[in-house]
Amino acid sequence: MSIRLDRFISNNASLTRSEAQRAIRTGRVSVDEATVTDPAWRVGEESSVRFEGAELGRRRLCYLMLNKPAGLVCATRDGEHRTVLDLIPGGERGGLHPAGRLDKDTTGLVLLTDDGAWSHRVTSPRGECAKVYRVGLAEPLPESARRALEQGVELRGERRPTLPAEVEVLGAREIRLTLQEGKYHQVKRMLAAVGNRVISLERERIGAISLDPALAPGAYRPLTPDEVASVGSHPSRISGQ
Repeated sequence: MSIRLDRFISNNASLTRSEAQRAIRTGRVSVDEATVTDPAWRVGEESSVRFEGAELGRRRLCYLMLNKPAGLVCATRDGEHRTVLDLIPGGERGGLHPAGRLDKDTTGLVLLTDDGAWSHRVTSPRGECAKVYRVGLAEPLPESARRALEQGVELRGERRPTLPAEVEVLGAREIRLTLQEGKYHQVKRMLAAVGNRVISLERERIGAISLDPALAPGAYRPLTPDEVASVGSHPSRISGQ
């Protein structure tokens, strides 16, 4: 399997994607002893890639599923609060970062990786990785509010309404909400926009990756190859979009 040269460099030389592209365009990268200046050049599994004369080995990338408990923030570091990375032993932490964020009081599925391109596909609306939440409400959800959420609602400070959501009513004060985007505090703001309030929030799924029911809060496990490959394959686009 081949990958883009800029992605190979960013994965294996501790550079950002833009830094890798600059290095390639300025002639600092060679493939099989020939200088390559096209960041989109495809690198095969047997290719020899050198950056500033030093051959780059292929770093094994890491992809984890974590069941986030309440009280932690989704960040690599924070001066005031414990982060989700504090649940990972120091020797395994490496360059891990959360692929997307959950609020401090929100629980459930968090994906951790050191693959920046994969993380971007998880978080970008173009990646079509729908996010699924189990939402506890302060009040029952009227039919009119459900229809509004499914059509898209206007949020304070936003120029455009939200994309249409999917709403499954689970109980008198509980719904399952599927979103195609990830605006700041979006679930809470959407419910506030229809006159309700979120009292509990758990993320159950991202794209085709569902939270493993065997994971206790605070526990994590590696993603399977199929779970990793599912990101970017458009498995869960909201119907009607």
